[in-house]
Amino acid sequence: MRLLTRCAFAAAMLFKLLAAQQPTPAPAPTEPPKELSEKEKDDLDAGIPITNELVRKTCSPCHKADDKQRLSRISWRRTTPEGWEQTIKRMISLNGVKMEPAEAREILKYLADNLGLAPEEARPAAFEVEKQMIDYKFPDKDTESTCSKCHSMGRVISQRRTKSEWELLVAMHRGYYPLSDFQAFRRVGPPQTEPGPDGRPPDNRHPMDKAIPYLTEKYPLKTPEWSEWAPNMRAPKLVGRWAFYGYQTGKGSLYGVTTIKATDKEDEFTTETRYVRAKTADVVTRQGKAVVYTGFQWRGRSFAASNDKAGMREVMFVERNQRELSGRWFTGAYEEIGIDVTLRRIGNDPIVLGLDNIALQAGMTREVQIHGTNFPADISSSAIDFGPGVTVKRVVSASPDLVKVEVEVAKTAGIGPRDVGVAGMYREGAAVVYDKIDAIKVRPQSGMARVGGIQFPKEYQQFEAIAYNNGADGKPDTKDDLNLGPIDVSWSIEEYTATFDDDDKQWVGTLDDNGLFTPNVDGPNPKRKNHADNYGDVWVIATYKLPDGRTLRARGHLLVTVPLYILFDQPEVAP
Repeated sequence: MRLLTRCAFAAAMLFKLLAAQQPTPAPAPTEPPKELSEKEKDDLDAGIPITNELVRKTCSPCHKADDKQRLSRISWRRTTPEGWEQTIKRMISLNGVKMEPAEAREILKYLADNLGLAPEEARPAAFEVEKQMIDYKFPDKDTESTCSKCHSMGRVISQRRTKSEWELLVAMHRGYYPLSDFQAFRRVGPPQTEPGPDGRPPDNRHPMDKAIPYLTEKYPLKTPEWSEWAPNMRAPKLVGRWAFYGYQTGKGSLYGVTTIKATDKEDEFTTETRYVRAKTADVVTRQGKAVVYTGFQWRGRSFAASNDKAGMREVMFVERNQRELSGRWFTGAYEEIGIDVTLRRIGNDPIVLGLDNIALQAGMTREVQIHGTNFPADISSSAIDFGPGVTVKRVVSASPDLVKVEVEVAKTAGIGPRDVGVAGMYREGAAVVYDKIDAIKVRPQSGMARVGGIQFPKEYQQFEAIAYNNGADGKPDTKDDLNLGPIDVSWSIEEYTATFDDDDKQWVGTLDDNGLFTPNVDGPNPKRKNHADNYGDVWVIATYKLPDGRTLRARGHLLVTVPLYILFDQPEVAP
């Protein structure tokens, strides 16, 4: 052993001696810098100056500043308030940036206002920040398959970047999340050799190499929309009273008034919303605060009572004419409980918000509640209009926000949507005349819940049943079908048979009389086969009995799955 050690030492010394006698290689000739293309020059010049001193002080230790007040990386990206918030949180958690909460809010506000999105850019991605569960179709399958394996495409289309920034974003993903290479970014398997259906040679580029050019072209930093909006941006003038219309699955239509008040900051407001649930006549009052980013992006939070700890986040879009706001208010551990909301500025004229029940059956007489604002106290039946074939027999009662009338619908009244007018002001499609109910449908058609309650929170799923008339053509599932609104049904659960001896129905959870599904607890269940968790999938069944004795049934699919163990997105852009 000693002999081997001495031989190895001697060989190492000989190698060093020979290496020292070798002539020093001449330095490689310096290559001339690569000439930038016109597109690359344009991207470089497109960077947005950062003039806020707090942003420059906080970010410049890592993000290099140039002579045009631009900061590397930051100046070549635009996104939503939520997008900038995610970046700030990443800088704090991974890069050790120190800042106080007030400083973080100021930085976020500046970036969202000055490096944000134009209304036309933000609207297609609204489902992302509103936490809407929709079936989104992205036009490019290669880009979608690359990005949606880890998150929704909403996060992608709510950003604008230069080519180099899209490349650096992919590089960041590969550095932070190495598995993304195998999961999404790189081609798996041997190259294709056969031509495609169009006869062209196969495109064997990696998915990330296909996505970057597409994103660069479709979502560049410089756009006509932003160039037009940036100089036109202003502080919104929202103080006043607003007519409130909301719709909540399982609870139906909500009608009321929102009062917006000013604070000492021109983009921040306090709110009070009072609305009534038309189905049950329950009255709810909410107090809240809100801030508006980029001149049109409302982010707020409101609470129904002192014991309402979580409240509801408010994400709304301020229209350019500043006469309407719309969006979604939501709560829940998974943002699954929400209200679709529209606010309309109240002036001197009446506003018709809607009815307690939109469906008017031909040949029937019933009382109808019309909700709105600014209704005349002494209104007469002649001032209320449901269209031909629907007669207002009398006004039962009237107040500034609610008129109750008795209407008679002729047997010969034409079926279809009806505009409803009060004192000369109309709401389009506020009612629908029908002759019979032909079908019911469960909404959503596909739902999801998550077990929880021990280690993790539960995700609930609310279902409702919607009645339909086949319309003028008498055929189901065609464009002229009439939506008659939600109806009361009997709810039940049936097994969705996926395996032999499937027992999901017994363990996944319960469905109440109003269609609200409550999942079972998380964790292994010792009473279940193989001690499995309480996950599974079932059919949710709605049953409705018609006056003539017939029964209508509909079903929706419910997937009950495991908790979301890691939650990356925790936006707090609301006050």
